Amino acid sequence: MNFSTCAAQDEGLPGQQHQALLAIKGHTLDDPMTIGVLASRLLIAPHSATELVGRLSAAGLVTRNSDPTDKRRQTLELTEQADAVLLRLSAAHLKEVRDMAPELITILQRLQNDFK
Repeated sequence: MNFSTCAAQDEGLPGQQHQALLAIKGHTLDDPMTIGVLASRLLIAPHSATELVGRLSAAGLVTRNSDPTDKRRQTLELTEQADAVLLRLSAAHLKEVRDMAPELITILQRLQNDFK
């Protein structure tokens, strides 16, 4: 987890902003992503999610759109800039996992032998 936090910070993203981008990216299209849904996913208060989305919007990472079915509600979408940041972070995470794979395999083999 420390690697993930550091990688996000290297991209200029505090951990909570990174988690918000991941939540928006991973949301299904069946139901639009809203501030309320984001708050629920991140286990934060709606007013905190509103402030978080404000910071992401100011950074050019998220756009807010009026929900066509309910004008009181705003839907959230990632910008191309956010997609690019997440792509770079995914590549960095994949490299980290690949670099750690031999050590992880050794640890798992030891554990397996301990339980035989």
